[in-house]
Amino acid sequence: MFDEMFGNDNFVREPYRQYQHWIDDEDITRLHKKSAETEAIFRRTGITFNVYGREEAAERLIPFDIVPRVISAREWTRLSRGIEQRVQAINAFLHDIYHRQEIIRAGRIPAELIANNEAYLPEMIGVSPPGNVYTHIVGTDIVRTGEDEFFVLEDNARTPSGVSYMLENRETMLHMFPELFSKIKIRAVSDYPKNLRRSLSACAPRACTGRPVLAVLTPGIHNSAYFEHSFLADQMGAELVEGHDLRVVDGRIAMRTTKGYAPIDVLYRRVDDEYLDPLTFNPDSQLGVPGIMDVYRSGGITIANAPGTGIADDKAIYSYIPEIVEFYTGEKAILKNVPTWRCAEADSLAYVLDNLESLVVKEVHGSGGYGMLVGPAASKREVAAFKKKLKARPGNYIAQPTLSLSTVPILTKKGLAPRHVDLRPFVLVSPNETKITPGGLTRVALKEGSLVVNSSQGGGTKDTWVLEE
Repeated sequence: MFDEMFGNDNFVREPYRQYQHWIDDEDITRLHKKSAETEAIFRRTGITFNVYGREEAAERLIPFDIVPRVISAREWTRLSRGIEQRVQAINAFLHDIYHRQEIIRAGRIPAELIANNEAYLPEMIGVSPPGNVYTHIVGTDIVRTGEDEFFVLEDNARTPSGVSYMLENRETMLHMFPELFSKIKIRAVSDYPKNLRRSLSACAPRACTGRPVLAVLTPGIHNSAYFEHSFLADQMGAELVEGHDLRVVDGRIAMRTTKGYAPIDVLYRRVDDEYLDPLTFNPDSQLGVPGIMDVYRSGGITIANAPGTGIADDKAIYSYIPEIVEFYTGEKAILKNVPTWRCAEADSLAYVLDNLESLVVKEVHGSGGYGMLVGPAASKREVAAFKKKLKARPGNYIAQPTLSLSTVPILTKKGLAPRHVDLRPFVLVSPNETKITPGGLTRVALKEGSLVVNSSQGGGTKDTWVLEE
């Protein structure tokens, strides 16, 4: 198991040297006091998320660990090159499958993988978003298994969340440990809201005639990521709106103001496709805007991310990403996928059923750590129950080996102790630029030995430092 601070031989790795010098001189009691203060800051700020399906109070604080995750400039250069290549390929793939479908004609991916996919929207066929950008905001989940071994675990191209926690984590660390930031040269992340506004504005529709008007569409206060929706709208200087605040006026989407209805140019939606337009998708939706898809198709508004991008999050599509990258870029993928068995294929299903105790099995449309089986941590009863699910709907699942994820120390009552982590860098895409925030959100499994880092499943977060040199 590779530890990012201490390596494999218990010697402090170079990216952590300066931090190690600092923490060696720190009193453990002071660190615990600081850790408690951070919790008070998060509670006062209201940095929470909602957990669905629980009888007890659903609103929870995001657990935060004060030991940062440190990435060297060299490591980040390689990661950012691989992320940019991957995001550009995904955007090209989305344009292709809603237009000429050249990748299917070339036999690189099966036609049924697209045609039978519930995330594929026939309503988007032939529609080109402003600037041909489908994936305005992307979160790419990356895991590490060794000194130079990085894998992409999944792509989040629909409505990626977590960027507000990245920003608040940094703000909290700056407040609690200002001396660290004077000693160590760390790349800033605070310009993300400004870059987000600039990137979205660059994707304004042809109906826009002046400075683009931006709004964030939220399902409302009961959504698990409502804090983030409100935070980003405030930081961008955009309006936070719900579906009932919007209507079609003179072929545009307009929001209700104290002076009447005013047109919106770019809508950063945090509502899933199914609920976006009750006239086009789910007729029972109260979260979207009736008629917004007609306005979108006519060039009256930009929706970010574009409807139909969710197919890029599909874990069966994920298994073809190396082919997708090569098809659209002409290059081999810089960042590797985790080896993946598609349970829809008979041979793969047979292998998975025979080796379920050692594999991780996920729903192809799943997220947040729900609907998955971690074989090595599951009981015999859980494995048996999951076998029945697999046999009943094999096409609903993929399986992957249980990787030995890297660890980063957290602060425990007894001192530093290793815990498994992943990383979600955030990418902004506009017609002429792909911008990656240095670092991203590090999620950490707070339970000893656990591989599940999702906050909804008991995980926490860390500040992520990318060194300037």
